[in-house]
Amino acid sequence: MGSSLFENLTDADGHAHVVSISVFVAVLCLCIVIGHLLQENRWVNESITAILIGCIAATIILLWSKGRSSHILIFNEELFFIYLLPPIIFNAGFQVKKKQFFHNFLTIMLFGVVGVFVSSAIIAAGSWFLFPKIGFVGLQARDYIAIGTIFSATDTVCTLQVLHQDETPLLYSLVFGEGVVNDATSIVLFNTVKKLNVSRLKGWAAANVLKDFLYLFFISTALGVVAGLLTAYTLKALYFGRHSTDREIALMILMAYLSYMLSELLHLSGILTVFFCGIVMSHYAWHNVSENSRITTRHIFATLSFIAETFIFLYVGMDALDIEKWKMSKTSFGTSMGIYSTIILLILLGRAAFVFPLSALSNYMNSKTERVLITFKHQVIIWWAGLMRGAVSIALAFNQFTYSGVTWDPVYATMITYTVIVVLFSTLVFGFLTKPLIKVLLPHRAMDKNQRPERRQNDSPKEDAANLPLLSFEESATTNIVRAKDSLSMLIERPVYTIHRYWRKFDDSYMRPIFGGPC
Repeated sequence: MGSSLFENLTDADGHAHVVSISVFVAVLCLCIVIGHLLQENRWVNESITAILIGCIAATIILLWSKGRSSHILIFNEELFFIYLLPPIIFNAGFQVKKKQFFHNFLTIMLFGVVGVFVSSAIIAAGSWFLFPKIGFVGLQARDYIAIGTIFSATDTVCTLQVLHQDETPLLYSLVFGEGVVNDATSIVLFNTVKKLNVSRLKGWAAANVLKDFLYLFFISTALGVVAGLLTAYTLKALYFGRHSTDREIALMILMAYLSYMLSELLHLSGILTVFFCGIVMSHYAWHNVSENSRITTRHIFATLSFIAETFIFLYVGMDALDIEKWKMSKTSFGTSMGIYSTIILLILLGRAAFVFPLSALSNYMNSKTERVLITFKHQVIIWWAGLMRGAVSIALAFNQFTYSGVTWDPVYATMITYTVIVVLFSTLVFGFLTKPLIKVLLPHRAMDKNQRPERRQNDSPKEDAANLPLLSFEESATTNIVRAKDSLSMLIERPVYTIHRYWRKFDDSYMRPIFGGPC
C-alpha cells in the first residue's frame, strides 16, 4: 500500500487530501441519519440506503469535476482487507449465539464450504463456456477460476437485517453462519487458486487445492482459538479491571487485531482466525472483565462493524459511476448485457445447485432426531439470502484484475466494472425484495410451530449418558461396557448433538476453571 490510505483523484495537494476525507466522513454521517429515518421502510435497509447515497454523491462529484471523476477516494483492496474487514468479521463471531451456531454447525459447514466449491465450479465453468460465445474474450484460465470464487462470495446483510435471532433462531443461524463461513471459504479458496500453476495442471491438481484449503482452514481456526484463549487467560489471571477498564477493552481489541495480522503474515486466512477469536473471546474473555467493560466492548465492536459496512456500501455506490473504467471498457452494448446477464444467471444457478440438495441432505441426517428440519420456505429464503454480492466480491475482483486499484487492461477494466454492477444490482433489486419475500413466506416471522424445545427432564437414558464419563472406576466392567455402547450408538445417531453435550461437560470441568466463563 502507498504512503497513505487514501489518494485524491483531482489534486495532489495535502489540503485537498484532508478535504476528501472530510467530505467522505460527512457523507457517512448522512447515510447514518437517512438510514435511521428509513428504519421502518418496507423496501429499504441501511445497505441499500448507503449504495443509493453513494450513487447520488458520485453523480454530484461527476458533475462538479466536469466528467473527470466520480470518486472522493480511490479504493485499495489492502485497505479493505487490513482495516475494514477485521471489525466486521470479529463482531460477527463475538455477537453470534453460539448454541444455535454449533447446533447447526454441520449444516452451516455444508452450505458455507461445500456450497462455495459447487457454486465456484458452476460459475467458473459457465463463464469459461459462455463468455466467448457472447464475444467477450481475453481472459486466461486462472481468471475464469478466480471469477468462480469472486461471485461465490455472498453478502447476507440485507436478509439478516430483516430476520431476528429470537423469532427465527434456526433460519437466522443458518443464514448468518453460512454468510460468515462462505466469505471465509471464498477468500481462502481465492488465495489457493492464485497460487495454482494453471499451465501445469495435472490429475491431482484438485486434490492439491483441497489439501491446501484444508490446511489453511484448520490452521487459521486454531490460531484464532489460541489467540482468544490467551486473551481470556491473561484477563482472568491479571484482572485488569481492578485498576482500569480501559486496559481490558484495549487488550481485547488489540489481541483480536493481532490475531488477524499474524494470520495474514503467515499466509493463512485472517478472516477465519478473527472470527473464531471473536467466538472464543465472547465465550471466555468477555466474562473475565468488569460489567462496564462488557457493555462497552459489545457496543464498540458493533459500532466499528457498522461503520465499516456503511463505508463499503457507500463506496460501491460511488464506484458504479467510475467514468475511467467505463471509458476503458471497449465492449459493445450487446456484449455488456450478455456479460451481465450471464453472471446473474450463473449466480442463480450456482446458488440453487447446492442450497436445495444440501438442505435435503441435512434434513435426512436430522430426520431421526427431534431437531427442526429446514422447510421449503426456509430453503427459498436461504437461497435468496445468498444471491446478493457485496464487499468481498469487490475486494477479490480488485485483487485479481487491478494493481493498487488501477488497471490499464480493457478486459480487466470490464470485469471490475461488471463486478460493481452485479453487486449494485443484486443488492438493490434482491435487497429491495427481501422484506416482502420474507413477509410472504413467514407472515408472522414467528418461531416454527413444529420446533420442539430441547429435552430436559424427559431426556432418554442415552441422552443422560452423555452427561456421564465414558468409563468409571467406581462401577463394574459390565456397566462401563453398556455405557460405552450407549454413548457410541448415540454418537452415530446424533453426532452433532452428542459432541455438543460432551463438549459442554469438558468445558465446565476443565476449560472454564482455567480461562473463565459464566458461572
